Amino acid sequence: MHKLILAAAASLLAANLAMAQTAAPAAEKKAPSEKQLKQQERMKACNEQAADKKGDQRKAFMSDCLKDKQSAQQDRMKACNKDAGDKKLKGEERKQFMSGCLKADKPAEAKPAEAAKPAAAPAKPAEKK
Repeated sequence: MHKLILAAAASLLAANLAMAQTAAPAAEKKAPSEKQLKQQERMKACNEQAADKKGDQRKAFMSDCLKDKQSAQQDRMKACNKDAGDKKLKGEERKQFMSGCLKADKPAEAKPAEAAKPAAAPAKPAEKK
């Protein structure tokens, strides 16, 4: 009886090992997005700068270091807003300018909305009867 139980346990163990070896391969990891890569680079840079800090001092430093992106975005928003105000843009024109300005690497490079619009199509000639 003991040999029968031992044989059954051994066969179950062998079956489990065989199943573990033939399991489907793990799904391929997708590559990180550009945004994720930038965040990883920022974390790496902040980590290197915080190497000599410990505990709460390190936490505070890392928090401030990682918030720099937000203040840079706020600075860009202020600059674009000022440029739009200086150009006296209103309504849809202002929206388009702000969108382009915030997407641009440098706010001064953004163009007003009217420069980005394509020229109107020429009118069709009247048909002769």
